[in-house]
Amino acid sequence: MNRRVIIIGVVVVGLISLTVLKLMSNKDKAAAKIYIHDANAAVLVETTTMEKHTFESGFSYLGTFEPYRQNTIGSDASGKIIRLSIEEGDRVSQGTVIAKIDDEMLQLQLENAEVSIEGQRNDDNRYSNLAKDNAVAGVQVEKTKLGLRSAEIQKKQLQKQLRSTTIKAPFSGVITKKLVDLGSVIGPGTPLVEITDISSLKLTVSVPERDILKFKLNQAVSVKADIYGDRSFDGKVTNISVVADKSHNFKVQITLKNSEQELMAGMYGSVRLSNSSSKSRLAIPRKALIGSSKNPQVYVVRDGKAILIDFNAGISDGDYIEVISGISKTDQIVVKGQVNLEDKSNVKINK
Repeated sequence: MNRRVIIIGVVVVGLISLTVLKLMSNKDKAAAKIYIHDANAAVLVETTTMEKHTFESGFSYLGTFEPYRQNTIGSDASGKIIRLSIEEGDRVSQGTVIAKIDDEMLQLQLENAEVSIEGQRNDDNRYSNLAKDNAVAGVQVEKTKLGLRSAEIQKKQLQKQLRSTTIKAPFSGVITKKLVDLGSVIGPGTPLVEITDISSLKLTVSVPERDILKFKLNQAVSVKADIYGDRSFDGKVTNISVVADKSHNFKVQITLKNSEQELMAGMYGSVRLSNSSSKSRLAIPRKALIGSSKNPQVYVVRDGKAILIDFNAGISDGDYIEVISGISKTDQIVVKGQVNLEDKSNVKINK
């Protein structure tokens, strides 16, 4: 009997060992098929250096379109949301009901306040008549009138709280964020949704000190969006900063109508001013630009590595961007292959 048990144990152990060896073999084969990116491998890129570029008959300044209005809508009331009428992406008009908070207890309190007012009014009439016959003290009449006024104020407070249980859109726009769900219990100040209004857009550009006097408030300007090529949109200068940043650039804000909503917030745009003479400036191809035009960056190759650096940009004509500072004439600037780069990546320049 013991011999039989030993034989069975040996067989079981052997089967387990074979299974483990098979699984390990499969794991090794699968691992061999998986591609593991070599973080130290050099990325092939194309580069260029700054060069003189002639900006013809005008100046162009880069920026990013921003919504005319964008606000997070909160609640003034507390309670459970019993109706939620919107989803992300919905277009809403001013006054559209966004959410409804449970108001049953407030309704009951309002009914109680109305009953109290009715009783106070009856007492006021009764004591006023008695006071005419000197049958009651004047102080009692005064207390009754004050009680009536207090009850009426309480009713107005409850009515305001009831109105607060219905949250409406303060302006027309698109629901870009929904921050609560049906059944959520919220308190005063709880954010419910974010509404974005792009019926008009704002384009903010950085203008060098030498060019700031070219802009005037309410000045009509021509605005272009990268996505629409050479197509122009009418804009108006609505704000000029009175304080320059550390790079001696001034923020200029241009507002333009977007009633057809062809443009969207976040798109790149530029404003162009006509000029009678051309200017030759040090510039780089615009395709080298990384990030937003508010914080322009490029990759430069130094000691075999791609270094992400900030630079101070000036005018642009769509194909080239003027470099005011931040890049030297000898820097090799990456113009192709940036999508595969990170700061301090190893690179190889394609000759």
